[in-house]
Amino acid sequence: MTDLTGKVALISGTGRGVGRAAALEFAACGATVFGADLDAAADAETREMVAAAGGVMRSLDPVDLSGQAGADAWANAAVEAFGGIDILYNNASALRHGPIDTLPEEDWYFTIQNELHLVFHCTRAAWPHLVSRGGGVILNVASVAAKRGVAFVPMAPHGAAKGGVLALTRHLAAQGADVGIRANVISPGMIRTPETAQFVDDPDGPVPSLLRMTPSRRVGEPSDVAKLAAFLASDDATFINGADIPIDGGVSAMGG
Repeated sequence: MTDLTGKVALISGTGRGVGRAAALEFAACGATVFGADLDAAADAETREMVAAAGGVMRSLDPVDLSGQAGADAWANAAVEAFGGIDILYNNASALRHGPIDTLPEEDWYFTIQNELHLVFHCTRAAWPHLVSRGGGVILNVASVAAKRGVAFVPMAPHGAAKGGVLALTRHLAAQGADVGIRANVISPGMIRTPETAQFVDDPDGPVPSLLRMTPSRRVGEPSDVAKLAAFLASDDATFINGADIPIDGGVSAMGG
């Protein structure tokens, strides 16, 4: 198993989906987890699950990380609770879909705020704490939609925001070189979460036909992403830096 013993991991969006799976996985690997979510009740459930499995987790919730005040409060609370930060996993996001010609302007800005600006704010909040520890790891989440068009649902705001996350991560890797901070990005494909259930669980929807073109022939599970994230956060991955790692069952390898 990946070893994260002694690491303090700041993970956003721990109330459900990949964030919950990451909290459980990181704690199982020995990390001390500090989470955050807008849904305090859901995040409390995650903490109970982590504790039941023998792990250690605390959180700040509810908290809005899309602004600097919330991000600063989150990072400062983690430092107050556990003395520092070794890992920042920017998992949380929120998006709104729609055709580019009819998409309400506020939906575009909502998506950019909650998928790109949120990453900036949380990174800026955590950065000095990572530096004070002598370095650390930043994990950001992009998407296959950052690199290819998606036909079954219009998601230009999502693709644009995640493309920004991808570019930002590479610049973070460059800036972190002299202070011991690694930065990588995970680019998931279709992962089964509460947000994607409407597509994944619809037998008459587009997903079954898409899966026939996917080498792995299945959607991903939150635990698939969480295990990859834990490895990238570990000392076994110290030579992986500035990388964009797809976890999509092979979709991006198939081209057009």
